[in-house]
Parts: sequence; structure tokens; C-alpha cells
Amino acid sequence: MKGKKELRLPQALTVRQLAERMGVDPIPVIKALMRHGIMAGLNNVIDYEKAALVASQFGFAPSPEEEPEKLALKPQPKVKPKEGKVPRPPVIVVMGHVDHGKTTLLDYIRKTNVAETEPGAITQHIGAYQVEYQGKKITFIDTPGHEAFTALRARGAEVTDIAILVVAADEGVMPQTREAISHARAANIPIIVAINKMDKPNADPEKVKRQLAEEGLVVEEWGGDTVCVEISAKTGQGIPELLEYILLVAELQDLKADPSKPAVGTIIEARLDRTRGPVATVLVQDGTLRVGDVFVAGTTWGKVKALFDDRGQRVKEAPPSMPVEVLGAETVPEPGDVLRVVADEREAHKILEQRRREAKAPSGISLEEIAAQIHEGREKVLNVILKTDVQGSIHPIKTALERLSEDDVRLHIVHAAPGNITVNDVMLAIASRSIIIGFNTYPTPDAKKLANAEKVDIRCFQVIYHLIEDIERVLKGLKEPVFEDQILGHAEVRAIFDIGRGKRVAGVYVRDGKAVRDSIARIIRNGQVIYEAPVESMKHFKEHVQEMPAGTECGVGVQGFSDFEEGDIIEFYRRVRKR
Repeated sequence: MKGKKELRLPQALTVRQLAERMGVDPIPVIKALMRHGIMAGLNNVIDYEKAALVASQFGFAPSPEEEPEKLALKPQPKVKPKEGKVPRPPVIVVMGHVDHGKTTLLDYIRKTNVAETEPGAITQHIGAYQVEYQGKKITFIDTPGHEAFTALRARGAEVTDIAILVVAADEGVMPQTREAISHARAANIPIIVAINKMDKPNADPEKVKRQLAEEGLVVEEWGGDTVCVEISAKTGQGIPELLEYILLVAELQDLKADPSKPAVGTIIEARLDRTRGPVATVLVQDGTLRVGDVFVAGTTWGKVKALFDDRGQRVKEAPPSMPVEVLGAETVPEPGDVLRVVADEREAHKILEQRRREAKAPSGISLEEIAAQIHEGREKVLNVILKTDVQGSIHPIKTALERLSEDDVRLHIVHAAPGNITVNDVMLAIASRSIIIGFNTYPTPDAKKLANAEKVDIRCFQVIYHLIEDIERVLKGLKEPVFEDQILGHAEVRAIFDIGRGKRVAGVYVRDGKAVRDSIARIIRNGQVIYEAPVESMKHFKEHVQEMPAGTECGVGVQGFSDFEEGDIIEFYRRVRKR
């Protein structure tokens, strides 16, 4: 090492940071990596081994540095992970109408000041946080709205166990509250209602409970099964009770995971950091994610270079239900992608190659597919999202549709609201495998584009009777019938006979198959079809006959047609329902 300048390097850094530490232009660094078969851009993270290899070529003597962050490492108990499933913390999604206090509630629970530091005090991105109450951990996902939550679900990500519905005591149930209820129900997760802003003088929790009952959420004190807690996210009133209820509902769900397995999790959000490269927020759902693990996520892969908890502290591993920021992905994954730890890089590349070969299948479902599944007995529920022109149209249509349910097939209204059919409606339809019905309302251009791409069936009506008739046909498994032509035989016109009153019949020779009285005749002249109509009469000499086989002669009359010419071909066929 004599004559070489010493260079301390961390366990992971970007190509740009390596170039800055060496005091050289990044381009030669990228080229040096390429010579070793490593394709990396300025913001790609490389590990110490690769960085040291390049540094040696630039005349440095590299050595690992004691990273200052290690001093801030979150202490991890040195306990051998238990094998088999063990209880895991519940994952909670917080939803509700804008400005009803979702982030303020989470802010109070976390004892931080998220709301005040964000523009307009409205959540600008998805965050995932973990808190501890009574010695038990709870994970919260704070979304910018139920749309983001449903967008994750539409991609197949089942990430949450319980929904907290925040409703302001001074405003009550609002349009977005109703949407949030529909989205939580579509996810089939328990709902705990938090009636917020109880510190306000005009708070009216009884009015909120009445409105919730109208939406089908009857609180426990009124004989229902919906947990409802009156809180103030500003003063902290009722929040201990809310957390206790979360733990109670979670206990009833018996949530478990196996921390000894390789990790499986969901990408909650992802971005390209200018200095750290691709950064993904991952909620670990099963197994334990550790530094050094090789993973695949959607169409990208990587090796975990570093893990950070929700407070920004570096951790060595993330057990089930823990949200962490992950460094080390080759490219930025998509929210909703499943992160899965694999054995090595070779397996990761093999999986990605397979995924890239497979085209993305549409995730929606059409009305015809549902009808076929009902007919085969595979589908027992028809999920419907109803959008109407005005609020007053919802109740009569809803009532009429719900009456169509039968013992073996049930119709379920996932969501009903006035207004245009939007992208959010299509996302909900994907997540809940629903069809969308519009009454005097239509999809926006973006919604139509997404619906076409994802194969979501949207049907719009202007007459209630037509709407009901269409859905009734599906519930009975009666699709619009499809018919095909069943060719019976062909005959050649060899003579024309005038039978009076301007009516003529054809004397024909049956060339193949058979001529059938109870069929449809297609008159073909010079290879072109000139007329089609039912066979009106068929005689053999003076006797009426039902059919004549090939090689025989008969007289044929066709309904509404007399202009036969010698040499015409009559094709006999029936319309039969296609199976």
C-alpha cells in the first residue's frame, strides 16, 4: 500500500458519492465499473466490495470505515428467531374525508409534528409508522386518501388488517366518508370509527352516529357491531381508548406471521433519491428482511444495502408488520409490488426474466365473465358500483337491484354515489372485482381509458327498466344469446313454376345434405347472396313434405321471393344457439 492514499469507504454509497470521495469525475468511475461487468448510473448504490475495487484502480488504498450511523443503530434484541407463526402487530389504515383530522390523529399518536410541516396540513404522500402502546406495537399506514389505499389493493396488495374511519363531529358524514366506507368494506377489513374534533363546541356525535347508521355502520351502543370512539386528536381525548380497541380487534383477528422465513412484503411507496438512489418504503408482511438479502419486486431486483425505520434510524432487520425504507434496488419499483427475498442474484434474474416475458394480464372482470361464472356456479356474488346523475336516483335503483338477489346468487352494492364515473371508481372496481353501472352519467376520458386497459365493464343506461333487465339477465346466468348458422344442405334451381297471383316457386334438385321445410333459405346467384327468408312451402309432386334428401327433386317456395332464375343455388340453414 506504499504510495497509495488511504480512502475510508462505507458499506454502501452511490457512484456519485464514490467519485466525490476520490475527487474524480464520475464518468471514469462508471466506465471502470462497466469493465468489471457492473452497470451502474450516478445514483445507483454499490456495496463496499465494488467501491473498493474501483478505488484501488484509481490509486487508493480502501478500507471500511466505522460509520457514524452505527452509533444511532436501533438496539435489536439478540434473540434467536422463533420458528413457526407467532403473533404480529396489526396494520392500520387511516381513512376519512379531507381535513377531518386523519394526519392530526396520527401526529398525536406518534408525538411528532407531521401535520404542521406539510403544505396545507394535508398528507402529501403515503407514510408508514410504527408505535408502541401497552408494550404492543401497532403499524399505521397514513394515506393521502382512500384512492391510494385502493390503488395498492387494485395491484393485489392486501396490506391492512383494520381501517380507522375518522369523521369530524362538527361536520358529520361527507361524500369522501361514504367513499372511504365503501373502499374499506371492499377490502373486507373491520372498521373502527373515530369521531374526531370532540373539543369543538358544535360537536354533535349523536348526529354522526345516525348518519353512520344510514350507511350501514351501526355503533355498538345502538345494538350494532361497529366500534365507535369519541376523540379529539388535538387534546388527546379518547385516544388511549382508541388504541385499546385497535389491540382488542387485532387480538380477535389472531394475526400471525413466521419471522424465521425469508421476507415477503409490499412496496408502499418508492422514489429516486438524488443521493441514495432508488428508495422504497416496504411493509414486511411475513418473514424477516435483513441487510444483505437479495430480493425481487415487480420488474426490478436488488440487494438490501441499508434499512431505516420510520424515525430514520438505521436497523439491521425488519420483522413482520414493520415498515422500513430499503436501499439497494436497481430501479424504482412500483407501489403495490410484492417484495420477495430470494436465494441469490441468479434466482432473482431468472424470476425477472420470466416476469418480463409474461405480459400484464388485465385485472378487471367483464359482465359476460361474471355471467359465465354464475352459470358454472363459481361466482355467488355480483359486485356493483352504482353512479347516478343525482342523489335522488340512488335509492330507487339500489332498492330495485337488491331485490334481484336470489338464494344462490346475491347482488352486492359496493359503492353508490352521484357524479361522473371516475378513475377512483374504476380502481375500486378492480380491487373489488365489480362492474360499474351508470344511470344518466358517463365515464370521464381517463376512467374510460383505464377501464379499457384493465378490462373493467362499464354499462350506462338512461332507462331504469333497461338497467334492471340487464342485471337480472346476468344474475340468472342468461347472457345475451349468441347464434350460429347450421348449414343443412344445398339445392339447384332447374325450373320455375307460376302458381298464380304473381307468386312463383322453384323446381330444385337437392345436391347435398337435405332440403328442409322448417328452415331458412339463402338464395345465391353467381356466388352472391341476393335474398334470405324462411322456407314457405315444400312439395314433392302434389304432396307437402317436411324434408328431401340429396339426389331428389321438389318444389320450394320462399317467403316474399319470386324472382328465381335457373342456376340459382338455395342454401338451407337453421340459426342455432352457440354453446
